[in-house]
Amino acid sequence: MSNNDFFPDGTPVDEWFHNTDIPSLDELGKQYVLTEHGILGDGRIHTAEIQALIDKAGENGGGVIVVPSGTYITGALFFRQGVHLHIREGGILMGSDDIADYPIRETRIEGETCPYYTALINAENINGFVISGKGTIDGNGFKSWRAFWLRRKWNPSCTNKDEQRPRLVYISNCSDVTIAGLRLQNSHFWTTHIYKSRRVKYLGCSIFSPAFPIGAPSTDAIDIDACEDVLVKNCRMEVNDDAVALKGGKGPWADSAEENGSNERIIIEDCTYGFCHSCLTCGSESVHNKNIILRRINVICGKNLLWLKMRPDTPQRYEYITVEGITGKTEHFININPWTQFYDLKGREDIPLSYADKITMRGCECECGIFFDVKADETQYILSDFTFEDLKITAKENGFSEDAVRGIKCKNIKIDII
Repeated sequence: MSNNDFFPDGTPVDEWFHNTDIPSLDELGKQYVLTEHGILGDGRIHTAEIQALIDKAGENGGGVIVVPSGTYITGALFFRQGVHLHIREGGILMGSDDIADYPIRETRIEGETCPYYTALINAENINGFVISGKGTIDGNGFKSWRAFWLRRKWNPSCTNKDEQRPRLVYISNCSDVTIAGLRLQNSHFWTTHIYKSRRVKYLGCSIFSPAFPIGAPSTDAIDIDACEDVLVKNCRMEVNDDAVALKGGKGPWADSAEENGSNERIIIEDCTYGFCHSCLTCGSESVHNKNIILRRINVICGKNLLWLKMRPDTPQRYEYITVEGITGKTEHFININPWTQFYDLKGREDIPLSYADKITMRGCECECGIFFDVKADETQYILSDFTFEDLKITAKENGFSEDAVRGIKCKNIKIDII
């Protein structure tokens, strides 16, 4: 990024986004290596022992839990102020596949604050938390994926909460967080979820969950939930759901609930996407997203490049979003349609009106199934001030409709229908 970098509303990008230095292991304090404290990669679950080591490090002024080469199994872990996590190359921190190893606590899930199962890695009210290394955090989610699809076969309307599954990483009310270098894979549920946090960086991570032979349901790579100042850079994401999803709350009065909030100043850049449902999604649990940049990415195989999920039961505003410098293949270049999954007005008689405006897509060269999959429905939402510029698109279907948006600017657009 250059020093002349600006967010879509013209606000300068802070120098914080330009600094991609990763703290070295020596900078993280005293090292607590699992094997030096009797915690072995012996196939047993070591939740209590690892948690005791985290607590010991916290009581002694902080440090870093080091996972050496080998596979170490654990249930939910809760980090403390000043205690970091580093996984060496060849090291695997593997989650238990028993839901009983993830205690129920008040947490944030699917746009609501409620009791639910904790994640494998949990951090709350921590400043400066670092998760790093060249190793792997593996959710070990195969058993729960299989159980979910069996339950869905029995009850097609079952929700994610009906088949209880832990997330891989949950970070809540934290600041100055760095997640760097790791492979994060096979989560039972969402892979990483950050909530009400600020200044969070994902640097050089690989995030994976399979789409076959058994799809890993709802294993979003990165869920950003009511956060400010987030950088996702040089990451590879290949998951059986959305790669980056912006959340923040849902429901007919979601915009007035204190636990909800906006996502502002989010940059996703220089990333590679394997298969995913969407490269950047606003929703389905989202009330306000502003100053969002997706740029310089390559999509190997994605269903949607930009997906704005418009919930008719939730007041939403998606504004100042720029998508630029994209190459690759997607089924939909832009997708904006009503999203009615688990629709519930909860007694509200009117449909809360939503808005999407100041959306810019430029400098992209993509192969698509459908270029413009946008449904106009001003009983639910109003779309305005969209700009499409310097696009070179090959598509099976154009779909463009100027009437779908109040004010479309198009410049230097080339669309070849095949």
